[in-house]
This record gives sequence, C-alpha cells and structure tokens, in this order.
Amino acid sequence: MKKTFLTLIALFALVYQIKSQNISDHALGLRFSSGVDFGAEISYQKALIENNRVAIILGLGKHFGNFKTVGLYQWVWNFEKQFNWYAGFGGGLATTNDTSIFAAGNLGIEYDFKAPILISLDYRPEIGIVGNSGLHTGVAFTIRYQF
Repeated sequence: MKKTFLTLIALFALVYQIKSQNISDHALGLRFSSGVDFGAEISYQKALIENNRVAIILGLGKHFGNFKTVGLYQWVWNFEKQFNWYAGFGGGLATTNDTSIFAAGNLGIEYDFKAPILISLDYRPEIGIVGNSGLHTGVAFTIRYQF
C-alpha cells in the first residue's frame, strides 16, 4: 500500500511539473519597437517566483547621449503549449531633449521554442509623469536567448 501511495504521489508531482508553466531564469535579447527616438532596445528578463518576472530594458537613442531605461514587473500565463501571454507594469527614465520619468504598462504574447529561443510581440503604453508628460504607445517584436 505504501509503495502504491508513494508511486501515485511521484506520478502526480511529475504531471504537475509538466503541466505547470516554467519561465526561464534569465533571458537576454533585442526588442525592436516602433518608437520614434528609440528603435532597438536591449531586453533582459529575470524570473522571480513561479510565474512572475522582472524585465529591464535599455534603449539607446538615435542621437548621442539619448537613452531610455524601463523596469517592468510581469505576470506570465500559459494558454497553449509553448504560447504564453503576459501583463505587467513599471516605470522608466528617458533622456531626449530633456529628462523624463514615466509610468509604463505592458501586455504581450510570447512563443517559447524547444530551443533556448523566445520570441514575443508586445504593446507598451507609457505616460509621462515628469518632463515629457504625454502618452506614448508602441508595439514591439522581441527575440531573446534563454539561459
């Protein structure tokens, strides 16, 4: 009886592990956005707990000295095999003509290949708090290496 019970627990744990969404500990890549001043951005993701992660994005402007950095907290949900969708919020700092601080949201879909490659398409609205106080939105395609 004990062997059957332990076998069932082990089987349940294995099935649960297979069904649960595993996000990579680290992912690094390039985010290609539709932004006017910032085209490509370096994107880094770090898994935190279960299906939550933090994303840090650094964009260098077309003009020397312009940069943009964004930090986002994201929740990740699996909806079909290797497809995930995610949502998050955060903020950032940008320098173009002046320095601005902004709040940002994030909503996207990603495909996790069997290889350590992850591609995603996301929408990120940003609203200025200090400096450039307008609403800026953009859609971006990202490719990341997971490790």
